Amino acid sequence: MGFFKKKSNSKLHSNSISTSQMLKTGSTNVLKTNLQENIQRIKDSLGKSSDIIIREIRFGKEETIKAGIIYTDGLTDTTSLQNFILETLMLDIEGTELQKKLSPDENLISVLKDSAMTVGEIKELTNFEALFTGLLSGDTIILIDGYAQGLIISNKHWVERGVTEATAQVVVRGPREGFSENLRVNTALVRRRLKDPNLWMESKVIGKRTKTNVAMMYIKGIANDKIVKEVRLRLDKIDIDGILESGNIEELIQDTPYSPFPTIYNTERPDTVAAALLEGRIAILVDGTPFVLIVPALFIQFFQSSEDYYQSAGISSLIRILRFFAFGISMLAPALFIAVTTFNHVMLPTGFLISLAAQREGAPFPAFVEAIIMEVTFEILREAGLRMPRSIGSAISIVGAFVIGTAAVEAGIISAAMVIVVSITAISSFVSPAYNIAISGRILRFGFMAIAASFGLLGITIGLIALLLHLCSLRSFGVPYMSSLGPFNLSDQKDTFIRLPIWKMFTRPLLINQQNIDRQQDLASAKPEPPKNKESEGG
Repeated sequence: MGFFKKKSNSKLHSNSISTSQMLKTGSTNVLKTNLQENIQRIKDSLGKSSDIIIREIRFGKEETIKAGIIYTDGLTDTTSLQNFILETLMLDIEGTELQKKLSPDENLISVLKDSAMTVGEIKELTNFEALFTGLLSGDTIILIDGYAQGLIISNKHWVERGVTEATAQVVVRGPREGFSENLRVNTALVRRRLKDPNLWMESKVIGKRTKTNVAMMYIKGIANDKIVKEVRLRLDKIDIDGILESGNIEELIQDTPYSPFPTIYNTERPDTVAAALLEGRIAILVDGTPFVLIVPALFIQFFQSSEDYYQSAGISSLIRILRFFAFGISMLAPALFIAVTTFNHVMLPTGFLISLAAQREGAPFPAFVEAIIMEVTFEILREAGLRMPRSIGSAISIVGAFVIGTAAVEAGIISAAMVIVVSITAISSFVSPAYNIAISGRILRFGFMAIAASFGLLGITIGLIALLLHLCSLRSFGVPYMSSLGPFNLSDQKDTFIRLPIWKMFTRPLLINQQNIDRQQDLASAKPEPPKNKESEGG
């Protein structure tokens, strides 16, 4: 595939060579000692873009030192540029002991870096690739005439959305804050919850043109080293022009791209990421998106909500069982109705069968066609509700479904029972806490409807067996997708269909974590023995 790096060093097609790759060839990538040549090279490479600000200044004793200040308007903090860079160079140095050091005999780059600049992060640069990467990321570049070196001063600043409430995964009880589009804000939200020096973070830059910052976070000593290595290899293998959202990363590193089931979990909740890291999972954070990827992801995980661990075990277990039941309804309810009304009439009570026959007496279409019409109509309404403005989107979807369903029944096109079945199916699809697993159920729903119309309950049974075999064949970064059901692990059943109290959950998931299993002390085994009776000792 063209999105992954090849092992051979064959040359890429000339049309796909990026500016950065051109700069790497030969000595053209190295900065020149002449300031005007460097500035002209920057102008030519960036097409003299109007948002690239280049200012030439003089400073030092008798203003003999020529320098160039380059930054990107809109990405750079101009206030810090004015107060801590320009003012320092042009005003504060004059008349101080530092001015004596600014002579041709001294290395001006080192003097400015170590003694003059009062900003936080400063790096030296010697090539145009690092210059363009820093410049287009919002950093300020300082070049000095006579030096084939420069400085990258970190003073990025742009308008961004602050930390707001998570909208895709809403909870009744729990933290309200969600990730934002800023990578550093997101890593800080995770660090705020896990103040552990073993929480390691590896940063990568992916995308030849977008140069998107990607961070991989895991807890050393808890995460499986083999899975960490596998994630690192898959990220390093990506060779693509741009990464605009974490969904691009997800599609490029997942195990089974053609499966309807997701093998990578995504969330915009920092508490969910922190809990996953404590279990031994790995988080992948992408700059520019509030959705963080979590690997490995298991089938059971998509039915777990962070709210399950903030309420009592009994309530959480009941709600989780309800989620599994609702997923089954959303996937199988129309198919079961089609199979029973078309092939397996004897399974229905006589009174109910007569009622259904009376409703369908004037219906012009078979049950399968009715279900297809209603399901497609509801999917259209769902999409319309999502794409419309929020103030009217929900009203359109609800009113549209009610009006269309009522009109279809009154016109005799659709039976009333089919409208009820499709409505229950649609409502059940919203119960899943993870949006992508609900989409999987919607996709499979149409397949089960087709085999139910062809083979009845026998076809549904065969379809379920095939679905189960497919689920058992999936892997997520080497971990079986159906863990802890297949392979079955008794100790992990404490947090599968039901959730035991937290004080009963002593160990982490076995197949995900294989080196630091214990997450808390077994209170029963740690309980001190009761004092012995003195009389019994004497006896």
